[in-house]
Formats: sequence, structure tokens, C-alpha cells
Amino acid sequence: MSWGAISEMGPVSIRTSNLEQSVFDATQILGLHETRRTGGVSYLAAANVHHELAYVESDVDGLEALGVIAADGDALKDVRRRVEDEGFRVVAEKPTGEGVEDGFTFIGPEGFAFEVSLGLQKEAPTPKGFGPNRYGHFNFHPQDHFGMVKFLTKVLDFRVSDVIGTGGSKGFFLRCNTEHHGIAVLQGRGTFHHHAWEVQSVSELTKVGDRLHALGRDLLWGPVRHGAGNNIACYYQEHSGNVVELYTDIEQIYDDNREPVVWEDGEVWWNQWNDYVPEGFRALGLAPTASKYR
Repeated sequence: MSWGAISEMGPVSIRTSNLEQSVFDATQILGLHETRRTGGVSYLAAANVHHELAYVESDVDGLEALGVIAADGDALKDVRRRVEDEGFRVVAEKPTGEGVEDGFTFIGPEGFAFEVSLGLQKEAPTPKGFGPNRYGHFNFHPQDHFGMVKFLTKVLDFRVSDVIGTGGSKGFFLRCNTEHHGIAVLQGRGTFHHHAWEVQSVSELTKVGDRLHALGRDLLWGPVRHGAGNNIACYYQEHSGNVVELYTDIEQIYDDNREPVVWEDGEVWWNQWNDYVPEGFRALGLAPTASKYR
């Protein structure tokens, strides 16, 4: 259920300096399946769609584009008009990759590229031994987080679920449907931090730890029980430098007009079990790169 122009989260596109390693991480650690590979682009998915994640072969590691799905054709046109009214630069009038019926891409605040899509191609179910149910949300750290939230609510119809910190708020969690958040915005240095995937149960979080251990790698953090969203989650870092979250048991909000939950300064919103955060965790992630569109 959604109320506005955007009904769900769309694919994330990431530039990688080692396509094979990024695909290995996505398939052998996260558990996605590769649906297509063409022109130096690997398309990957957990759900029965063309793709939820794309890795683009490049000489740099960076974020290419963040995707959202328009509710219908009229909604797509409405968002296109709002983008023009706000003065954002449209850099592609049609979908830039495969598997999408219609859409456009524009450069939003702080150089982040957003691709608004319609008609994501469905795929037949693919048998798999492990993996998430679907892609769920992303987290990024713009320098002007207030400006980013204004953009997300005004142009893309997101609603604020939680506010982190009073007075000079540090962050916001926003939703476009019943799931507690599709986007998390925390004040930072202008980078993309992680993309997140829903798994079936807590046991799946322990299994990703086992897979990492077998490869001589480690979980970055977790499992933890977040306060904002109430989800249980764990995190690891993949080849490009991006962070990947797996989560389960996230809050669902069925009251479209629910007032945001406000976390006071000093409240431990990031983990209900303790206040530990790994050193340097928030410094990880990727810078946006719009070089494709220049």
C-alpha cells in the first residue's frame, strides 16, 4: 500500500573496479542470482524481477544511481514535472539499463542520481539454496540532510517515520509504503552507505556470518536490534567498499498519517541491546558518481 507517486524502492546501480569480485560477493555471500550480464553490466536479483541491483564495470568504485518505482504512468509524469519545477537536471529521458518499461534519470541534491522507473520486468522463479527475499532500502549520508529530506518528501512523496535527535536533528527514516523505511538519511560527508535486503528469519543472519567466516572475512556489525524500525540486522562490506545490510522483522506502518517517532538526543536508536557501534562504521561507503551522464 502506498499513498503517493512512489510505490516501492527500485534497483540500486553501483560502479565497481572489479566486476567479477562484486558479482561473487553478491551471489556467494548475499545469495542473489545473476539474471543478465551485458555490456559490462551485471544485473542481480533476489525477488522474481529482472534486477534489484546492478554492478557496472568501471575504473572507479562509486554509486551510479538510486532507483524508485512510480505507482503508475501518471505518477511517473507527475514526478517528472516536479523534478523540472525544482530545477533538477534530467540526464536520461529513458531507462538507462535493461528490464524497465519506462523511466527517467535526474541528478538530485549533492550529485546523487535518481532513476524513477515504471514496469520492472518480471522473471520466472529461480531455485536457490540461500538468499534474501528481496531488496528493501538504502541508507545514505548527505551533507545537508535537511535539504535531502525536503527533496524526498516534496518531489518523491516519502513520509517521515522517525526523527533522530531533537533540535539539530541528525537523521530521518522515510517510507513510501507500509515498510518503516525505504530510505534512511543521516547527516554525513555526502556518501552512500549501504543497501539492505530482507531475509526470512534471524537464522539467515547467522548464516551470512558463516559464509563470510569460510572466506576468511568478517561481519562488520551485528546482529543488532535497531530502535528505529525495530528490525534485527547485520552488516558486511563488499568489494566496492559499499556496505550491505541483511535484516528481518522490520516494523510495518499501516496508518498513513502516523506522526513520526522522535528519538531524543542521547537515546540509543541504533541498537536496543547495547550502545556499541564499530569504530569507523559510518565512514564506510561510496561517493556518488555521475560521470556516466556528462
